[in-house]
Amino acid sequence: MLEKPATTQAPIHDLIAQRWSSRAFDKDRMLSNQEITSLIEAARWAPSCYGDEPWRFVVCDKATQPQAWQNALDCLIGFNQTWVKNAPLLIVVAAVKQFKHNGEDNPWAMYDVGAACENLCLQAVALGMTTHQMAGFNPEQLVQTFKLPETVQATTIIAVGYRTKEMDVIEVEELRERELAERQRMPLDELCFTGEWGQGFSD
Repeated sequence: MLEKPATTQAPIHDLIAQRWSSRAFDKDRMLSNQEITSLIEAARWAPSCYGDEPWRFVVCDKATQPQAWQNALDCLIGFNQTWVKNAPLLIVVAAVKQFKHNGEDNPWAMYDVGAACENLCLQAVALGMTTHQMAGFNPEQLVQTFKLPETVQATTIIAVGYRTKEMDVIEVEELRERELAERQRMPLDELCFTGEWGQGFSD
């Protein structure tokens, strides 16, 4: 069921239309190991430059790894902690900075990691879940806490879980308003050009 369907200029797949970054997680509904594995498996099959697969994930499941989950939560800025505390799963994402076939810097690593994260998020939608990717974390604390090697770059933390319609789980009024607000995107002719820069795409 589309709770906040995307208003599109052309038909798109339901998985894409349903994906949005909710903050209202059901704190009482944990994820099974099979569900978590499915998320990571979807990410594993993303495309990457030279097939290098630069994405790395540290899975922090509140049900089975409560200390790891708390460690990830503690690395987030306070603004995010107010609502992320209800998410049953936190995934620390990092990018390997060098190609494995020649050891040279991989300037496309972050791009490829983004593709893997999108696969993960769409798989979550297919399983009836929601995700929220965050840049609001302390990179130094994350590196130290999770012992990330110098060969990787901390990229994001993804909150995953089932959505609840109970808005009282979001304590900040401004965030409750965002949760209920209509989804918006820039029109295609501002994002996409035809043939040359600035020549607006027409549907």
